[in-house]
Amino acid sequence: MKISDFQTKDVINIVDGKKLGQISDLELDLRQGRIESIVVPNQSRFFGLFGSGTDVIIPWKHIVKIGADVVLVKLEDARPYRQTDDNEGVYELNRQFRN
Repeated sequence: MKISDFQTKDVINIVDGKKLGQISDLELDLRQGRIESIVVPNQSRFFGLFGSGTDVIIPWKHIVKIGADVVLVKLEDARPYRQTDDNEGVYELNRQFRN
């Protein structure tokens, strides 16, 4: 599956049935060669310009199913996007590497 195909899918939380949005970014662990988590923009943002500016981080272990049109996740509470300071091999697509 291409990353661009992955980013067109809607992310749905099976806990409350809420649509969280579409994937905007991925956190990768290059040392282990795996996806750590997916990043979904906060719904309160308007075209990325207004709003709190935080994104929702969904750890890969919380993905229940990847379907043709949607990604089903089990997320009890949405946590805001975290700023990584130590960069222990975790990189993000579509964002600059943080030093």
